[in-house]
Amino acid sequence: MERKLHKIDATDRVLGRLATEIAILIRGKHKVTFQPNVDGGDIVEVSNVDKLKFTGNKMEQKKYYRHSGYPGGLKETGLKKKMAEEPHFVLRNAVVHMLPSNKLRKEMIKRLRFIKK
Repeated sequence: MERKLHKIDATDRVLGRLATEIAILIRGKHKVTFQPNVDGGDIVEVSNVDKLKFTGNKMEQKKYYRHSGYPGGLKETGLKKKMAEEPHFVLRNAVVHMLPSNKLRKEMIKRLRFIKK
């Protein structure tokens, strides 16, 4: 299976729309030879992730949750803080949740790369 390299500039792109485009390329749905049980997607390199655009009040209101496994161990982080610390996490997380939750997802997400400038 031939994998093509796609370079995407995330400057002033809305998070959800960009993540949808990336998920389609990574999964290979844009190809005529698409099969849901075959990992035939392409490689995607994204640059300028720190310049993503968000609509509405997401910067103030959106939260990311994680749990330590202990009672009372639910931690939450706001989108503004996540974008300041690790902007690639925000885009990667959006793309991961747009891919099917099966054995191929782990291999698909490995083809999402971030370029730091």
